[in-house]
Amino acid sequence: MFQIDPHLLANALAILAYLVAAVLFVLSLRGLSSQETARRGNLYGIIGMAIAIVATITLTGPDPSPLLIASIGVGAAIGGVMATRVGMTQMPELVALLHSFVGVAAVLVGYSLQLAASKHGGRLPFKELIEVYLDVVIGAITLTGSVLAFLKLRGSVSGKPLLLPARHWFNLTMFAAILVFAVLYARDGQTWALAGGTAVACVLGVHLVAGIGGADMPVVVSMLNSYSGWTASAAGFMLGNDLLIITGALVGSSGAILSYIMCRAMNRSIWNVIFGGFGADPPKAKAGAVAPPAGEVQDIDHATLAGRLLEAKQVVIVPGYGMAVARAQHAVRELTDLLRKKGVNVRFAIHPVAGRLPGHMNVLLAEASVPYDIVLEMDEINGDLPDTDVAIVIGANDIVNPGAEDDPSSPIYGMPVLQVWNAKLVVVNKRSRAAGYAGVDNPLFYKPVTRMLFGDAKDAIEKVVAALRAS
Repeated sequence: MFQIDPHLLANALAILAYLVAAVLFVLSLRGLSSQETARRGNLYGIIGMAIAIVATITLTGPDPSPLLIASIGVGAAIGGVMATRVGMTQMPELVALLHSFVGVAAVLVGYSLQLAASKHGGRLPFKELIEVYLDVVIGAITLTGSVLAFLKLRGSVSGKPLLLPARHWFNLTMFAAILVFAVLYARDGQTWALAGGTAVACVLGVHLVAGIGGADMPVVVSMLNSYSGWTASAAGFMLGNDLLIITGALVGSSGAILSYIMCRAMNRSIWNVIFGGFGADPPKAKAGAVAPPAGEVQDIDHATLAGRLLEAKQVVIVPGYGMAVARAQHAVRELTDLLRKKGVNVRFAIHPVAGRLPGHMNVLLAEASVPYDIVLEMDEINGDLPDTDVAIVIGANDIVNPGAEDDPSSPIYGMPVLQVWNAKLVVVNKRSRAAGYAGVDNPLFYKPVTRMLFGDAKDAIEKVVAALRAS
């Protein structure tokens, strides 16, 4: 009678489960590319990860350790609590923190393999030495860079870039040191060489992120996402896990592509973002450069704005980080619904780097059930702004700064922005006249078409809604 080897059957089932999980991860990324399919894409990712975890625990080895099962349960519980308690304003720093977990996991797995080999008086094969070193170094850069990004986004550390003298030579020296330790580790397989490379990589991760600030932070988060993917892929080679290789490659490549797209939207070189320092003191003005903005701002009250909105036919709302901080998305949705019922065409203009996270504003608006078809990207709506009666800027600054187009001395010069100043009336809601995250003053505030609506975004929009209802 034909008998099937249990080990072969388990391996076949594991390969099949990994294949299904990989397909689900691809479908997840495809779904997350659109707001309409994002929920389904997220569900595909959850199912795929559940299949991967179960297959890894039950099909690829002996009976799982109770400690392992307990650890997974505790981790899942912590993740669930964090997901339910963290607000959208804290999501960017949470994402950065989660990237650091990937880094530390890669470092710990690499050292566990190295120490296990040393304990038994041997050394890892040359191929595995290379895999371990790459995994640990990339993981260390991801770990320390993500922790610093988390602290910057949280406000615990200044968002201004740290631009050390000869910083590029410092980076090159650290890269050279990492290569030297790599040669020493590959030659002798000693733990001290791995530790030396890890230490340098940790410093490099801090220095790379410390030199980035201002409006580049969304790109930083995206790049760290890419780093975490390549870290996971390297760990897959190290552990001989095909699914980890595939998943890491998907995350790493998608993060790199997203970072490149965002840099193109900012008219920036991705290498300049990674190794440069954006948001520092602006360069000296060139001959013929536009003079620094000066003048008095003009205010508008809630009742007057409500009246202008009722008279308008075309209204464009530009959300920014201030809307996220004030949690004003639901009030904005209420304002949108009210105006649309009165026959006003309301649309939203989204800049690629608005907020602190790629897609930050899209997620906020989706959370508030704003219809997807009225949420447009910068390239889709800039041409319609001259025909717009009222443009309302809620907590945004750098992404509507005309200095990006006409002030060569500005650090954001050349960055494509939403040209709201072409509208017939621009209302900017901010708590104060303070500069945006890039630390650059905004000439928009002083233009004749601009009116300032000072105050907390949620409170201000709710008062405008009340004035509309009363009219």
